[in-house]
Amino acid sequence: MLKMSYRRIKRILDIVFSFLLLIILSPILLLVSFLVWITDRNEVFVKEPLRLGMKGKEFKMYKFRTMIPNAHEEIQNNPKYSESKEMWLKHDGKLKISEDPRITWIGKMLRKTDMDELPQLFNVLKGDMSIVGPRPMYQGEIKRYLSKNAEGRRYLKRISRVRPGITGLWQVSGRNNIKFKDRVILEARYASRVNFREDMKIFLNTPWVVLTRRGVYE
Repeated sequence: MLKMSYRRIKRILDIVFSFLLLIILSPILLLVSFLVWITDRNEVFVKEPLRLGMKGKEFKMYKFRTMIPNAHEEIQNNPKYSESKEMWLKHDGKLKISEDPRITWIGKMLRKTDMDELPQLFNVLKGDMSIVGPRPMYQGEIKRYLSKNAEGRRYLKRISRVRPGITGLWQVSGRNNIKFKDRVILEARYASRVNFREDMKIFLNTPWVVLTRRGVYE
């Protein structure tokens, strides 16, 4: 369990840091919002899937839409994407940018810079997420994982004790080079020993990982 003192300090730091970043980055956020909207006159943020947060509570994770509307539903139910669906399932619900026909032109730019993740600062401010923590998962990928790894429930339970993060141990340890079943174990290990030193190490390593594109499946 987290010590209450650090839990409170971590939440205060999250609020202050996310608020300041939102102010500093507001011109970029507004510009990107306009470019996403003008591409097809549709929603700016991804609508689905809902993510699982602390204590298993579902929440909407704010993320700039990089694909066609309802992309998650389309790849699962539209015969047009049957071939893409096979690759998507094979690679733990992921496709390379070059392989995914659902990605828009602005989406490709956002994906290659991780700028699509910036709106998650609003989630941090609201309390859905933290700056550092396990990356939020969604029901579909958890269901696929448990169908082959029933013993994984104990890892997922441990992960649900903390707020998910914008960045985390998974991102700085190899990201998409790590299989989902190994990612779950890694995130559970982080959740079991959350502390300031570990969070700072992850936070300081994140810019380098973003710049070098280490572990990005593209």
